[in-house]
Amino acid sequence: SGNNFEIIIIDDGSPDGTQEIAEQLEKIYGADKILLRPRARKLGLGTAYIHGMKHATGNFIVIMDADLSHHPKFIPEFIRKQKEGNFDIVSGTRYTGNGGVYGWDLKRKLISRGANFITQVLLRPGASDLTGSFRLYRKEVLQKLMEKCVSKGYVFQMEMIVRARQLGYTIGEVPISFVDRVYGESKLGGNEIVSFLKGLLTLFATT
Repeated sequence: SGNNFEIIIIDDGSPDGTQEIAEQLEKIYGADKILLRPRARKLGLGTAYIHGMKHATGNFIVIMDADLSHHPKFIPEFIRKQKEGNFDIVSGTRYTGNGGVYGWDLKRKLISRGANFITQVLLRPGASDLTGSFRLYRKEVLQKLMEKCVSKGYVFQMEMIVRARQLGYTIGEVPISFVDRVYGESKLGGNEIVSFLKGLLTLFATT
């Protein structure tokens, strides 16, 4: 690609062999390109971001899921978009242009669309996809946002965008295809939906 990069893999003791595969990749590509930074147990997405940032040496950070539901082919488009508008954040969107979701049942699609719609109505965030996590951040912007964000779970990604708008950061969007994981199961259940609604109301009251 011509871009200088490193891949930081944060594995929270997952039982699916992520760490073993990462170790093999590290041997193939070298420890300067593949940085495996495991943690003993699951400590949450926000703390994984902070843990990863400590080891990042670049000026920009791309956050993505490691199960290939986020395809790396979109990364050059994120970089191109960032350079084009000098954006602080470039967010992958499933809901504009030729973006889309593959492998979800109707219930999951309705939950995602519904969450997005309610959030758009209440918070007017100026971005089309608030619950996705495939994003490029300017490193210092990600650090500032992590200091401000208090949410956990499903609401966390949404708060990142809402706080970014609140702080005056610029956001570009790139349409992406999201493909549901082939192995493992989604963790979205009744408790997550209740906590999403609570988090949404908290954001509505404080932004």
